Amino acid sequence: MQDTFFVSTGHLNPLLLRTHTSSVQVRTMESQPLPIRVVCPGRVFRNEAISARAHCIFHQVEGLYIDKDVTFADLKQAILLFAREMFGPDTQIRMRPSYFPFTEPSAEVDVSCNICKGKGCNICKGTGWLEIMGCGMVDPNVLKASGIDPSQYSGFAFGMGVERIAMLKWQVNDLRHYFENDMRFLSEFATATEV
Repeated sequence: MQDTFFVSTGHLNPLLLRTHTSSVQVRTMESQPLPIRVVCPGRVFRNEAISARAHCIFHQVEGLYIDKDVTFADLKQAILLFAREMFGPDTQIRMRPSYFPFTEPSAEVDVSCNICKGKGCNICKGTGWLEIMGCGMVDPNVLKASGIDPSQYSGFAFGMGVERIAMLKWQVNDLRHYFENDMRFLSEFATATEV
């Protein structure tokens, strides 16, 4: 509830702005045959303080993989591969235990800050690390509620903000630049999209 924006429409039922793209994962589990491999992008809205590293409006990408014998080691390897492909072969990750209602175990994933190279900056709050996503193994109760037998199948899920990934990829020191429509800033990426 603390993340959620409601929009008053003058009616008894206010509109809820989506805080996650997880609803796409649920519909996929209920309607698609196994195994499932899906990436779910979408715009989301959260009641967060706007800062150099966070915004109340952003684009999220969630991923879901369900098959036989999927393990936490598979999740960790997939995230490490993504981080090194996105940010370079020397990129390190760390996973910190966390809580998410639909995964168990759950983790927050940090990558080594490529803006300051671990020396400390305003983006990584002087730690040399920046959180890029939450992830975890799909809770067996979620599988069961979607009609998937948890004794036969397991899976992992993750979610990340596109703007934060782009911020690290192109070493942008303030996430707010993406939302200010400053053509001088945006024109720097004209060639980046052609790569």
